[in-house]
Amino acid sequence: MSIPQERRLVTAIPGSKSQELLARKQAAVPPGIGTALPVFVTRAGGGVVQDADGNSLIDFGSGIAVTSVGNAAPKVVERVQEQVADFTHTCFMVTPYESYVEVCEKLNELTPGDHEKRTVLLNTGAEAVENAVKIARHATGRPAVVVFDHGYHGRTLLTMTLTAKNMPYKQGFGPFAPEVYRVPLAYPFRWPTGPENCAEEAAAQAIDMIVKQIGAENVAAVVIEPIAGEGGFIEPAKGFLPRIAEFCRDNGIVFVADEVQTGFARTGRMFACEDEGIVPDLITTAKGIAGGLPLAAVTGRAEIMDKVHSGGLGGTYGGNPVACAAALGVLETIIEEDLVAKARRIGDIMLPRLHALRERFDVIGDVRGRGAMIAVELVQPGTKEPNPAALAEVVRRCHAEGLLVLTAGTYGNVLRFLPPLVMPEHLLEEGLGILEKAFAEL
Repeated sequence: MSIPQERRLVTAIPGSKSQELLARKQAAVPPGIGTALPVFVTRAGGGVVQDADGNSLIDFGSGIAVTSVGNAAPKVVERVQEQVADFTHTCFMVTPYESYVEVCEKLNELTPGDHEKRTVLLNTGAEAVENAVKIARHATGRPAVVVFDHGYHGRTLLTMTLTAKNMPYKQGFGPFAPEVYRVPLAYPFRWPTGPENCAEEAAAQAIDMIVKQIGAENVAAVVIEPIAGEGGFIEPAKGFLPRIAEFCRDNGIVFVADEVQTGFARTGRMFACEDEGIVPDLITTAKGIAGGLPLAAVTGRAEIMDKVHSGGLGGTYGGNPVACAAALGVLETIIEEDLVAKARRIGDIMLPRLHALRERFDVIGDVRGRGAMIAVELVQPGTKEPNPAALAEVVRRCHAEGLLVLTAGTYGNVLRFLPPLVMPEHLLEEGLGILEKAFAEL
């Protein structure tokens, strides 16, 4: 790696150059575009990001699970440079190119299930989810879409409607899209009768609501994240997802796994739904697919995908050749470097350390996650009352010490960790040490 894999602080965070750039940002960009940590990055790679002031920070965010193979990964850079030199765009719907087809072939092969599949390439996770709903409605002739508490699916009109959390994603942006219905998610930490009852009771409630309030025969698709991302990295209680998938199969409902954040080795599997053997009818992917270039996909059963008429799917930039080249570099990197195993190794290092912190600090109510997708939920000590103030203070201390961390959660009280899968273990350990110090100083 050309960038030294070390934390190095030469100024306060943010430094003067980043503050100058922040002033320019505030003058040119609307405040609706928020910033988690206003250090302006000049280089990044491995497990670090470097800012305009020369600071080198440990990256526990990966651009929200995007740069899983690391920033400027060699195979991604090489393929992108070659593609840019050849051509940057033709529009696949006008004159196609092989790399689009190759990405589709690889996704058809890698996603769960050995049935015949088709893939369409798009630009963003939200666009992938919208297209999955379009495809499901077209294939079934039904209008309704079912989603879950704590789910996040995007910021467009439909995906904003599918998203559970109001602030900041929905506040003031209504009215919303019709025929979207929300049912309970199996949230073990907050299930009223305890985690041991969570899967069975949540599934029963969700199915009862679908049958009684919507009518299963009216539902085109059930859309769910195998691990709820923005909702707080909520891992549904074991058994919940298989029960929902079974209900969908029995009632001709398209089961859509939204793996935009969980996909591409992030959870210690290539796709998170593999953990319980779930084979979705449609799976949406983005984020980690192309190393930071805009690309997304819907992959699904051929008999469903083929229902849509010619011209019914597409978009000017969908499957851009440069993004496709990047995706091929990402997939090559994941397989050759066995990043699925590396994600599991990250979990093996982080989870015991975080569980030990929970034993020491009663502000930590829950530790959860798989692979390199892990979170801690902060509470008022002795209760399950959310504690966003403690979260803000921990984040502030981590950022000041050069550890980039992200937040999440319906209640604004979850600290989430998404380190690059190529992060050196010494940086992972150093970052955990900074986190421990932040909790100790609360």
